[in-house]
Amino acid sequence: MECKNCQQELIDNSDYCNKCGGRVIRNRLTFRNLFEHITETFFNVDNKLLRTFLNLFKRPEDVIAGYINGVRKKYVNPISYLALAISIGGLYVIILNKYFPDALSKMGNPMGVKAQEEAIKSAMSSVQEYYSIIMVLFIPIYALISRLVFVNRKEFNLTEHIVMAMYIVAQFSLLSSFLNILILIFNIPPQILGAVSALFQIGFFAYCYKRIYKISFWGIVLRTLFFIAILGATTILFSILSVIIGIIFRDHPIMKSFIESQKAVYEAQKTIRDSIN
Repeated sequence: MECKNCQQELIDNSDYCNKCGGRVIRNRLTFRNLFEHITETFFNVDNKLLRTFLNLFKRPEDVIAGYINGVRKKYVNPISYLALAISIGGLYVIILNKYFPDALSKMGNPMGVKAQEEAIKSAMSSVQEYYSIIMVLFIPIYALISRLVFVNRKEFNLTEHIVMAMYIVAQFSLLSSFLNILILIFNIPPQILGAVSALFQIGFFAYCYKRIYKISFWGIVLRTLFFIAILGATTILFSILSVIIGIIFRDHPIMKSFIESQKAVYEAQKTIRDSIN
């Protein structure tokens, strides 16, 4: 008898291959054993996926630092976990488009300015179209910022910070995809959802880094503020670049729509200030 996965010769009563670790399958595929396989893969408390998901909440240092330090069989690797999060995120976007078509645009338009809606919808349409690319691009940005925040700590290099960011971003994406849908079902305003989601993301990042680096509460508060400051500076830099690009492509229809929406926002803010005064 040989292993169907790697063709290694096995003794007749083997249950697993001693070379690749694959399980020896003797029975034909039926609905019953297919269901058992799916149940074991996704819902067994001892499977990698569920263990990775739960422990990233309970003991993120065990998952992340463990992988960095060589524990490779106990949990799902960061690339596979990120790929799963991207897949679930794509499904989340499809559900939003079908059942909550205005949710994303309202998250980006908390003041509810009518003239801004079309520009926001156009921007969110681009985000949805390139969701996976945008999510992956955030990984090195977060990793570089976190490396700068912990510049005086030498335990982890930039590559290892990328691993941290992959796990944390994937975990946050998986959780928020499910929770956002549930919250929208209960008619929570998307504007509130967007603000809560941003705060939760900051808090979850801080919690994970606190556990990984084993620092005090006030220590992580200071580093989180530093993280936000760097992220803010980066955002300003990108905003400046966006203005330059906007000037170059000012005659493009999308750019014209965006400029008009910003004028409307300014007028709305001016009206509010005048009414207060």
